[in-house]
Amino acid sequence: MAAPRLGGKFTKIYKMKPIVICGPTASGKTELALELARQTNGIILSADSRQVYVSLTAGTAKPQGVWKDGVYWVENVPYYLVDFLPVQDVFNAGAFVARAREIAARYPHRPLIFAGGTGMYLHAYFVGMDELPPSTPQSRAQLTALLNAKGKEGLHQELAQKDPASAAVIPPGNVQRTMRALELYLLTGKPASQLKSGVFHTLPDPSQSTFVYLNWDKPILDERIQTRTNAIFDPMYEETQALLNQGVGTDVPALKSLGYPQAVSFLQGHLTRTQAIEQIALLTRQYAKRQRTWFNRYTQALKLDLQNPQDFNVKTLSARILGFAKQA
Repeated sequence: MAAPRLGGKFTKIYKMKPIVICGPTASGKTELALELARQTNGIILSADSRQVYVSLTAGTAKPQGVWKDGVYWVENVPYYLVDFLPVQDVFNAGAFVARAREIAARYPHRPLIFAGGTGMYLHAYFVGMDELPPSTPQSRAQLTALLNAKGKEGLHQELAQKDPASAAVIPPGNVQRTMRALELYLLTGKPASQLKSGVFHTLPDPSQSTFVYLNWDKPILDERIQTRTNAIFDPMYEETQALLNQGVGTDVPALKSLGYPQAVSFLQGHLTRTQAIEQIALLTRQYAKRQRTWFNRYTQALKLDLQNPQDFNVKTLSARILGFAKQA
C-alpha cells in the first residue's frame, strides 16, 4: 500500500489505516484531506450530508471538481460521495455506510481518507448503527403535513409528548432528527429512545482507524465562518434561484440544508441580504458548536489545536498526522 511520500516519491513504510479528518464546519477539513491524499496516493470519501447533492455547491462548501469516467476528481484526487444525488432525494447514515463500503472495497490497496463534519455518518461507518425501519412515503407525508401545520417548534412538542427522552437530546431546530424520531414512533409504536441499542455511545476502535480532530479556538473559527458566509452567499442564492426556476419546491431535502432557507427568504423578499447573511452565520456558529460537542468525545483522536490562522499549514499538519498514524 502506498504510504507517505519522501523526497517526492511514494514509499511503502507501513500499512495505513483509514484516516478520518473531522471537526466543525469551516475548519479546513477538505484542504487537509487533499494534502494527505497527495502525500499518500489516497482517495477521499466525503462524510458530509449535503455535499452529496448535485445542485448545491457554494452553500455546502463542496470542493470544485470534474467528473471523468464516473469519478469526481478534485485536484487530481478521486473524491467520492459528493455531487451525485438529485435534490429531491433523501440521504442518510445507512446509505452513506453502504456506499462507503462499496467504494472501500474497490480500492483495497489505497489509503482511505474520510473528511467531513457529519458525525453520525462517520460513527455509523466506524462503530455501527442500529437497524431501524426505513422511511415510507406515507409516514413522511404525514410528518410533513404536521410540520407545515405546526412548524418546527410544534413538531418538537409532538415528539416531547411521545418520546420525551429523544426530545431532550434533539434540538428543536433540528427538523430532520425530530421528524425521524417521530417517524420511528409512528412506524413501531415505540419511542426511538427504546429502539436504540446504545452503540452510538461507543468510541471508534483506534486499531481500525485514525481519527483527527481540527480544534480551532472559537473566536478564530467564528471569523472563518463569517468570512465564508460573506463569500458564499451570492453564489448560494443564485443556486437557489436556479433550482426554483426549474420548478423545484422549497420543501425538498436539499433546500432544507443550512443557509438555503435563508436564501429562499431573501429571494422571496422576506429578508434583506444583510439579514440573510447574519442569520446564516449565526446558524452556522450554532451548528459548529454541536459538531464540537460531538467530536470532543472522541478522546482517542489526534487533536490538532489551532489557535491562529498560521497554525493551519497543511504540509506540517499532514506530517503530524502521518507520524501519529504510524505509531498508533
